[in-house]
Order: sequence, then structure tokens, then C-alpha cells
Amino acid sequence: MIPVPESTVEIDGVKHTVKGIAMGQSEVLWDLYDIFTFRQDMTAAEQAQGVDAKARPSKPYGAIDHGFGHAGMPAICISHHGATEFCKWLSKKTGKTYRLPTEAEWMAAAAAGQPMPANLDEVAWFWDNADDSTHPAGKKKPNAWGFVDMLGNVAEWVNVSETERVVKGGSWKEKAPRVNFTDRMKQTPKWQERDPQTPKSRWWLSDAPFVGFRVVCELS
Repeated sequence: MIPVPESTVEIDGVKHTVKGIAMGQSEVLWDLYDIFTFRQDMTAAEQAQGVDAKARPSKPYGAIDHGFGHAGMPAICISHHGATEFCKWLSKKTGKTYRLPTEAEWMAAAAAGQPMPANLDEVAWFWDNADDSTHPAGKKKPNAWGFVDMLGNVAEWVNVSETERVVKGGSWKEKAPRVNFTDRMKQTPKWQERDPQTPKSRWWLSDAPFVGFRVVCELS
């Protein structure tokens, strides 16, 4: 986690002050999300008893990592619900308050007080260089505050309001114009097109291997 300096961000003509938080240096990786998903933090007896089962992800449909790899890789196909429940679990485990970032918080950390990078290839995995896949976290140059992969690799869930959720930053599948600090992308039915369940999974986005998330920790 990296502290985010107090910042002011303008969104749609409104200025927002960001302070009192730390944010994950990278997106949440499978290495950590697997502990949550597969209840690796529990004893065998607790798992057998179904302790906390309803608060953990259901079994995904198909290979949820889409063959991109697991160790050191950003967790993908994660729904907003899955990301939010992970934050609740992490808060319970640590005694600290973890949550998803607001749009303003995400934008402040992504920009790190600087304009858009002149050479996107140095800082982001996107259409031109990603070879149709995610990549291990931190292989590209960090921004001025030390955050990696804020742009590209996987798009990240943020909360715009109490009811509006979008992903930010673009991903490995986006062309350069969509990989920036301001662009928003909303979930569509195509993100779960192959999910055969009725209703669709609350936890997994079967057809969104470009969506992940990063967490915020409240410092005050």
C-alpha cells in the first residue's frame, strides 16, 4: 500500500479533494484473491462446515484466468460484488478499513500530479504491446508516486456514486485513446455472455478477462 498525497481532482467540472488514504501499489493479484476464493485462510474443519461460504465466491464457469497465468498476475473477471466482498473480508482479517476507490481517488493516484505519459508503452500494457493477454504486475514503469499498472493491463473498478460503478484506466485489449485517466467503461451484458447460470453469477464476469480491481485503505 502506498499513501496518496492530498490532492484535488476535477471531474465533470466539479473539484474533489482526496486525502487520508493509501492505495494498493498494483491491482489485486490472484495470489491474494485465491486465498479469499478458496478459503485458504480456514482450517479443513471450517471449510467442511461451510463457515463463511456464502460470503465467498461461487465456483467460476470455466478457466477464470483465461489461460493468462496465475502467480503474480492480476485477478480478472471479478465482478463489482466480488471486489466489494473481498474488501470486506480483508477488512475483517486486518482490522483496517479496505474498500474500492472512488473515481476521484483512483484518478489522483493514477495521475500522481503529472500529465498523461508521453510514451504510453513505457507505463502500460494495451492493444499495441500486450499480445492479447494480461501481464505480471509491475513490469512497466511506475508513476511518480510509485503505483504500477494504473493504466492498461486490467481496467479497475471504482465507485462514481452509491449506485454507479465503472472501470477505469483501460486494459490490455484497448487501443491507446481509451487508456487514460478520465475514460469510463460500464458493465454490459456481453461481460457475462457465456455464463450459463440463471441468474448470472454475482461473483464472476465470464467474458471480462480485462476487468480487475485495486483496493484503498482508509488512514483516518
